[in-house]
Amino acid sequence: MKKRALFFAFMLSSVLLTVHVKGRAETEGLPEGKTVSYSSDGEEVSGFLVVPEGKGPFPAIVVIHEWWGLNEQVKRKARELAKEGYVTLAVDLYRGKVTDDPEEAHELLRGLPEDRAVRDLLSAVSYLKTLPNVKKDRIGSIGWCMGGGFSLSLAVNSPELAACVVYYGRLITDREQLKRIKAPILGFFGEEDRGIPVSSVRAFEKTMKELGKEVTVYIYPNAGHAFANEERPSYNPEAAKDAWAKTLSFFEKTLKGAE
Repeated sequence: MKKRALFFAFMLSSVLLTVHVKGRAETEGLPEGKTVSYSSDGEEVSGFLVVPEGKGPFPAIVVIHEWWGLNEQVKRKARELAKEGYVTLAVDLYRGKVTDDPEEAHELLRGLPEDRAVRDLLSAVSYLKTLPNVKKDRIGSIGWCMGGGFSLSLAVNSPELAACVVYYGRLITDREQLKRIKAPILGFFGEEDRGIPVSSVRAFEKTMKELGKEVTVYIYPNAGHAFANEERPSYNPEAAKDAWAKTLSFFEKTLKGAE
């Protein structure tokens, strides 16, 4: 019995060590970030700010989390973008709440007032503009799932936004709202995403082009919702790698181009 207990203790420590080493490997070489606070309609909200190495000013990106909250996976994405030369601010729309449980995530999403979330994102843009190392006219946004929808909402409500990336986020169909978008839009979707069918993506793309908006959409075969999240069962490495390369190229063109 004692040997069995020792064996399980050894196996558990091995698993924990593997997770720890893997986590270190994934973040090794990335810039460090810090928690910052800023005001949103008189309320204090927080975000995870990452600044690139080197001398600025730099373009900036508002990073918007999934329905799980501002977790380590999203912070890692913010750090990866910062390594590419962007000041990134990952906004905490849930005001400190994070979960791994789908039911709780659903409740957190349902309890998030949309108007408050948009205000928090607009305030994030305003906060970035106050930073001396940020180029005020080169601010973009990126979001996944719930955050993808809010990335598009930010483009609707912030005409000065210079670029917008949507990963399998809820799409806006109202033409009057879409008319307000000034930023070029880049969208990534999975062909097998039951929540966002291909027909709705194509309809959105068609409407945007009819309105004379700059939009590029990619729909990946054999990919479902959250295909770019390496911590989820639906992760599709090939689609995720291709989408990330296209994301970096898009930001390079829209936020760094013609500097």
